[in-house]
Amino acid sequence: MIRDLTDDEARAALVLKWGEVPADVLPAWVAEMDYAVAPVVLDAVRAAVERGVTGYPAFAAEGGPLGAAYAGWAKRHFDHTVDPAQVLPVVDVTAGVRVALDVLSDDAPVALPTPAYHPQFGVIPVTGREVFEVPVDPDAESGMFDLDRLEDAYRRGARTLLLTNPHNPLGHVHTREELEAIRDLSVRYGARVISDEIHAPLVLPGATHIPYLALDGTADHAVAVLAASKAFNTAGLRCAQIVSDHEPTAKALREVPMARNDSWSPLGEIAATTAYAEGDEWLAALVQRLDEQRSLLSALLAEHLPDARMRPLEATYLPWVDLRAYDVADPAAAAERHGVRLGAGDAYHPGLPGHVRINIATDARRLTEIVRRTAAALVGGAEG
Repeated sequence: MIRDLTDDEARAALVLKWGEVPADVLPAWVAEMDYAVAPVVLDAVRAAVERGVTGYPAFAAEGGPLGAAYAGWAKRHFDHTVDPAQVLPVVDVTAGVRVALDVLSDDAPVALPTPAYHPQFGVIPVTGREVFEVPVDPDAESGMFDLDRLEDAYRRGARTLLLTNPHNPLGHVHTREELEAIRDLSVRYGARVISDEIHAPLVLPGATHIPYLALDGTADHAVAVLAASKAFNTAGLRCAQIVSDHEPTAKALREVPMARNDSWSPLGEIAATTAYAEGDEWLAALVQRLDEQRSLLSALLAEHLPDARMRPLEATYLPWVDLRAYDVADPAAAAERHGVRLGAGDAYHPGLPGHVRINIATDARRLTEIVRRTAAALVGGAEG
């Protein structure tokens, strides 16, 4: 069910990922997939365009078909009961985080585990708040951050944790025990948790996603911000969701002026509703493909970059790879000179050398060439 785009199709469809690089450079950076959109979603959007659905969305749109579709999705996939009336559309996940910070969080610093999805570094200061980084030890086996460092951030005055569950770029799926420890510490300090769960549909075999709001004792201090767009490759259609489980929280979000909650797209709402309601079969095929790509990457690294260290990829299609053994401070820059664009590690963890994020959501041929070119850039001599 997963159809690989040709190079020409990818350049036409993925105008950022493929359009920002020269024709002789393979793109493995931004989080878009080199796969055709799920037919069920594409058909729904095409039919909506043919009906002329190109105006504003219904602004009083909490609940409705989108809320019902997401609630059904959450129950089927995570055994999590969601009130459809507490599913609020927003334009995208980053904007949803901003809305949640503005409306719900104390005027205090925000704890951000690093490495982090790089727009998170910008959205926090936009709300007038300081970022307190909570770094994950780059030499630790687990992708879980040190709770002592989170507690230190809380002691220094942070009153919100921006959690990414599953994590991007570490590919870590938080366990129940880890989430319960985060909850207990956050409750002790009176902190809010904003859980970015956009990658929840992309948990790979061997791991299980647990929504933060599915834990007892989280409803009154947390929201989740999520979307179907990452799993279904529809970021340009512009629709995400803030999910709550606490009526006062939901009421505060519903009353947000439209000037603060940027208008989402009705086409994005249709795409998300369709993906949640009818996309299970396609998504299962996608997860199988990504599992195959995960295995292929491990084999390619063992062959071409045997000193690379890849954290276990439990979710996403964006593995975090430690290349410090090759003594190249900026391996992404070196790789680009050899015809492949990777995600530069410094963008996700400022000041951390020698790491890259690799997008494996492509075909086997391209992934093989991506690793081969990266190896050509790094093997055979040190570079500052």
